[in-house]
Amino acid sequence: MSAHFLEKGIDTSHTGILYVEDLSVNFDGFQAINKLSLTIDVGELRCVIGPNGAGKTTLMDVITGKTRSTIAGIDGSVYLGSTIDLMMMNEPQIAQIGVGRKFQKPTVFEHHPVWENLELAMAGDKSWHHSLVAKVDLEGRRLMEAVLALTQLESEAYREAGLLSHGQKQRLEIGMLLMQQPKLLLLDEPVAGMTDEETMRLAELLNSLRGQCSMMVVEHDMEFVAALAGDKGKVTVLAEGSVLAEGTLDEVKRDERVIESYLGR
Repeated sequence: MSAHFLEKGIDTSHTGILYVEDLSVNFDGFQAINKLSLTIDVGELRCVIGPNGAGKTTLMDVITGKTRSTIAGIDGSVYLGSTIDLMMMNEPQIAQIGVGRKFQKPTVFEHHPVWENLELAMAGDKSWHHSLVAKVDLEGRRLMEAVLALTQLESEAYREAGLLSHGQKQRLEIGMLLMQQPKLLLLDEPVAGMTDEETMRLAELLNSLRGQCSMMVVEHDMEFVAALAGDKGKVTVLAEGSVLAEGTLDEVKRDERVIESYLGR
């Protein structure tokens, strides 16, 4: 069972779902990002790799509004679709228009059952008085059932989230983001601390969302990247705040600059 999460109400007629052009970020003299340009197509799953300090997390921070011009020198453009200027919005506003982000460590409501975690994460009116009387409608129940199936957590639906394994918690948090029906999903090293089996299960989940939800995955685990990129998926390699190489995984692994700066011999 699956559900279509990609919102069609966004103008992507002139660019992809994410458009970054000549982005530079400077923290008191430290150049974290240097004229970085990147485009992610609608429904694409893009893997972003690179050494520590390459600017991967800073890029996500700018896209989600965590890093703004009030705390860093920022130049360039970051757009969601053709018309939504993310540089003009704050963190809550960016989340509300459909940019979801998952950090390395899972954040779930540990004392609540899995299904209630999904219900609490559902997009809609979050005011306290609405939450007191809100009931999940038929569409909401169907979405919850779809997400439970996608995340392979159907059998855990009534179990407290705190009792789940690390890999299950990671999938639950992704499920919570999917309940918000994001236009773009950013995942920062999602398989850190996972077993090989859990890693491949998460790869299956993300691959099942391909074409339904646009995703950018930052990761160091090359087996996981290979499972996501396959033979034709595009991989972006960052180094020193810029795009060092871009292409299929096989192409970037053969690139001498990538070998020198990241993969080694």
